[in-house]
Amino acid sequence: MSIASAIVLFAVFWFLIFLIVIPIRLQTQGDVGRVVHGTHSASPEVHNLGRKAWITTGVTFVVWAIVAGVILSGVIDVRDIDMFNRMGPAPAESETGG
Repeated sequence: MSIASAIVLFAVFWFLIFLIVIPIRLQTQGDVGRVVHGTHSASPEVHNLGRKAWITTGVTFVVWAIVAGVILSGVIDVRDIDMFNRMGPAPAESETGG
């Protein structure tokens, strides 16, 4: 895995986890009882985005480290997830240089 691939993988995981973390413990204007005129009652009143971003970064690093370790170790290969055999047979040992 190249550095660019590692950064892209981290960014994808970060945004996916962030979208999961955002609604956790969110207090809306309707929950608090102070709806500002012209806004929806589901608009956030207390969102703690900075704290959630740090939590997301920590969780993402753990998930990314596990997935990157699996990819780099070769425990799971692309051919392992090819359920319909579209990639064809694996090359012989002499063809791969191993």
